[in-house]
Amino acid sequence: MTEGSGGRIGVGMVGHAFMGAVHSHAWRTAHRFFDLPVVPELAVLGGRDLARTKAAAAKFGWASVQTDWRELVTSPDVQVVDICTPGDSHAEIAIAALAAGKHVLCEKPLANTVAEAEEMAAAAAAAATRGVRSMVAFNYRRVPALAYARKLIEAGRLGEIRHVRALYLQDWLSDEQSPMTWRLRKDKAGSGALGDLGAHIVDATQYLVGDLLTGVSAITNTFVHKRPDESGTGQLGDVTVDDAAVFIGRFAGGALATYEATRFALGRKNGMSVEINGSLGSLRFEFESMNELSFFDGANDADEAGFRRILVTEPTHPYVGAWWPPGHLLGYEHTFTHEVVDFVRAIHDGVDPSPSFADGLRVQRVLDAVEKSAGAGSAWTEIAE
Repeated sequence: MTEGSGGRIGVGMVGHAFMGAVHSHAWRTAHRFFDLPVVPELAVLGGRDLARTKAAAAKFGWASVQTDWRELVTSPDVQVVDICTPGDSHAEIAIAALAAGKHVLCEKPLANTVAEAEEMAAAAAAAATRGVRSMVAFNYRRVPALAYARKLIEAGRLGEIRHVRALYLQDWLSDEQSPMTWRLRKDKAGSGALGDLGAHIVDATQYLVGDLLTGVSAITNTFVHKRPDESGTGQLGDVTVDDAAVFIGRFAGGALATYEATRFALGRKNGMSVEINGSLGSLRFEFESMNELSFFDGANDADEAGFRRILVTEPTHPYVGAWWPPGHLLGYEHTFTHEVVDFVRAIHDGVDPSPSFADGLRVQRVLDAVEKSAGAGSAWTEIAE
């Protein structure tokens, strides 16, 4: 592996807003609870505005700052580049970092287009032959309850998978006077609720069932087409992404799937949920109760049958043993710490981490098929592999 001096690995992170704050916490925390072969060092924080970047660095514990990401990715103090920027810059930064021999962690969705994602996946594959690793930050894979659900599915506890249902519901854009952000501009975000939320549930379901979607039929909608721009002058900006996406799909193994992603579901703050029905049992997970997993075992007698609640806080559950005693709950931020732990270990062990850029490309192809289907009147659209 490529690492810094004294058993440390230098991290350079580009972007310091919401995701930057969460990732900073993860890099600071990982080695304090998990036994890591090297200690992450918060070496360089990148941002466009020097004053704001310095303030973020002081707040989150970064040693230095850089306003040019090109300088950051070539810095000798940096062995890992963490990309927490809007999607329009993912490809350029990631490809440059990989070419410079830096390991790359990139926020989701991988890119704004399939073409960009293909370039990134190809660069990652080429870099892997030189021992340079890359991973997409689909943090829900690192929720202990979902990681445990995957174990149950892999062990055959659900039998043949037949139905998959996934929702990601938020309400932060329900107010028509909420101002414009980069997430509402297609040139920056690629898509709206589809990429922001739908990417998560597509990846989570493909990860859980160990299978890929092969086709979709979709509807998308934009409810509010103009919003106050960021200047505060009362000028209106055009919303150029979807506010909601609904689609059905089919997995290669034959399972049927339904997906909903919206930022207009009043009362839902971060309502990500997944239900999987098989021939022998069913599982249900809701992120707003993220330490719990509901499991129906079809082998139980009918007079005792029913969903039972599994509290996923035992030390034998994925990731949990490094934290608190049973029943002392984990939160959203822990999923990013688990992400960092897995990534650092993969780098040290010389293995390709998961989800890979190839996995991110597969999700991008689903998002692309959803947009094409919605644009063609919900026509069934195959997903190219």
